[in-house]
Amino acid sequence: MEVQEQQMQNPEIVVTPRAADEIRKIKSENNIPESHALRIGVKSGGCSGLSYVLGFDETSREADVVLSLEALTVRIDPESLSYLAGATLDFAGDQNSRGFFFDNPNEPKTCSCGQSSCR
Repeated sequence: MEVQEQQMQNPEIVVTPRAADEIRKIKSENNIPESHALRIGVKSGGCSGLSYVLGFDETSREADVVLSLEALTVRIDPESLSYLAGATLDFAGDQNSRGFFFDNPNEPKTCSCGQSSCR
């Protein structure tokens, strides 16, 4: 079965330059081939009912939406895209703590469970 990717030129998701730089650094340090795109998704979990998934994926899945964000190829399944509309992926770090986080207007901001990426 041939995979049909949907290309979007004007996505509702933002990847900050800081997050994009860190993603490129991770790919380089781990010898991840350029053919591997960043996959962003959501799954059940956390007190808001969702937690975020980030990873690298060489292959597209049927109905994937493929975005070009900050010169990165990003793949998102349509269900996750509906939860991520308007979200921003960012990266923050210092000597004590570092990591990716989402600023998502669709997610309650009262989270304190530590299982989701809300702030």
